[in-house]
This record gives sequence, structure tokens and C-alpha cells, in this order.
Amino acid sequence: MPPSAAPDSAASLRALIRQAGDPPLPGSGRTLERWRILADVAARDVAAIKLYEGHTDALAILAELDPDGRVERLARAQIDDTPVWGVWAAQPPNARVDGVAGKEGVTLTGRKAWCSGAAWVTHALVTYFNEAGDAALAAVHLGGAGARVTNEGWHAVGMAATGSVDVCFDATPAWPVGAAGAYVARPGFWHGGAGIAACWYGAALPVLHALAAAQARRGEPHALAHLGRADVAMQQTAALLREAAHAIDADPLGDAQVLALRVRAAAEAAALGVLDAAGKALGPAPFCRDAALARRYADLPVFLRQSHAERDLAQLGQGVAQVSLAEDPWRL
Repeated sequence: MPPSAAPDSAASLRALIRQAGDPPLPGSGRTLERWRILADVAARDVAAIKLYEGHTDALAILAELDPDGRVERLARAQIDDTPVWGVWAAQPPNARVDGVAGKEGVTLTGRKAWCSGAAWVTHALVTYFNEAGDAALAAVHLGGAGARVTNEGWHAVGMAATGSVDVCFDATPAWPVGAAGAYVARPGFWHGGAGIAACWYGAALPVLHALAAAQARRGEPHALAHLGRADVAMQQTAALLREAAHAIDADPLGDAQVLALRVRAAAEAAALGVLDAAGKALGPAPFCRDAALARRYADLPVFLRQSHAERDLAQLGQGVAQVSLAEDPWRL
């Protein structure tokens, strides 16, 4: 598969996974290496990283919540190839999945929204509500009885290649993964959240490279100022990502919420700043005459909306406010 091609079929998604490989697990001592792989894939194609990150996130979740590998073995037994995973955890009020426990697992019924890669993955980790009304996680085979991938719920131009449609379940068999609430409570939840920041960072790099290349050929003072502004933001974000990766590896069972929210906010702001700087410095050319950059300008703003904006900043502020001032979190 060409490096710039977004997956548009199960075969091309598998090719991407084989090409990029399985990155080290977060908190394993090689978190920065994992994030560099994510950033590299994001630099190739924004839609591709959405699907690749979902697959690798599922593997990390299973390693944490199903350490004996039972779910992976069951999934492998259902298909003739290695499972390709998605993680579908959005729970909007108009799309709910309920689960009923049985002898061999759980059956899922309802509609799941924002199911990236639904037409191409073989299995997904899906959040649902159990009979007690608690949020839980299950692994489901998309080829199983009662699972139906729709063409509904996704009309975006940006990130169109991710195919993030609605999926309906009707008493579809699945396997519980971890205890109720474990998906959010586990330390790796925020490790994965921080990894998204590495994706956003990598996705902005080709735009920054285009801006830098243009100014290397013919520097214009105002455009050079935009390049300088973008460079500062991206360098700051890179430093935060390195620091967060080392902190996670030093304390893999610790609470990484503040770290994750901080790097996500920095990466979002830096990526938006790069888009703005390049647009102002280069004019309409990237939007109109460069197909790859035009696609990135359409995809990246949609991808960045995985951020919860001010809600995430408020949550970060709450976490920072709870840190003892004696620790002085801003000391150089």
C-alpha cells in the first residue's frame, strides 16, 4: 500500500498494520517509541492513523484487561486470519447498547455510533450497559449473528475514509472484557488518551514541512514569522510528549490523567496553529493545488475534534488545582 493511501478496504487496513507493525505497549518502558510509530503513521495519512491507532489501542486494552489472552484466542478461532480490531467507546444519548449476561458471555442489543472502520475490522471492543446499568466493555465479532454495519451516521468530508458509521446489534454474542467500569478505571485509559496527542502531533508535521520548504526556497518576512510561531508550538509539544512518555514508563500504574490532558491540549493547539500559520503564509495554494495537503486540511480539523476542548481544559485545571503547591508543578 502506498504510504499516502488511506485504508479503503479490509485488505489495505491489514497491509497498513503489517507495514507499521505492533508498537510497544504503553507503560512498558518504550512508550516514546510507541508514540513515534503513531506519529509516523499520522504523518503519512490522517484517516489511516485513526484506524491503526484503534487497532493498537485494542491490543493494549486486551493486554491490560485480558492478560491471559483468552479473548484474542477466541477471536482468532472465528476467522482465518489475524483479527483486526476497533475500539468503539462513544456513548451519545441517541445511541445505546445494552448487554444481557448468558452462560457463554453476553449478548448485545442496540445501536453504536462513531464506529471507525466498521466495514473493515473483524472485531471491536464495544462499551455497553449491563443489566445493573453499569458501563462495561465487550469484544464482539462483526461477522457474528445480529451484527449489522450500516451506512448511517457519517456524512463528513474530512476523515471520510475512516467510515465511522453506526453499527446495530440484535442479541449479538460477545465476550465481556474486564469487570464493569474497568475500561475507564485502568491506568492505561489515560496512556491511550495521551497517545492520541502523538497522533495529532504527527498529523500536523507534513503541513509544517510544507511551510518550512516554501520559506527555504523564498523567505518572506511575515511567512517566516508564521513558521517561527509554528515551530515554537510544535517543539513545545514534542518536549511535553517526551516528558509524558518517560513519566508513564517510570510509573505505569500511576494516574496519568493530568499528563494526558496536558499533552492533548498542547498537541491540539499546536496542530491548529500549524494549520493557521501555513494557511496565512502560503495562501490558497495548499487548499487548491496540492491534493495531499488539501486532504489533510479537510481531515485534521475533524480528527482534532476527538478533543473535548474547554471541557478537557477544565478537567486539567481541576487536576492541577489538586496538586499540592508544595510540589510546585511549574518549577523549572
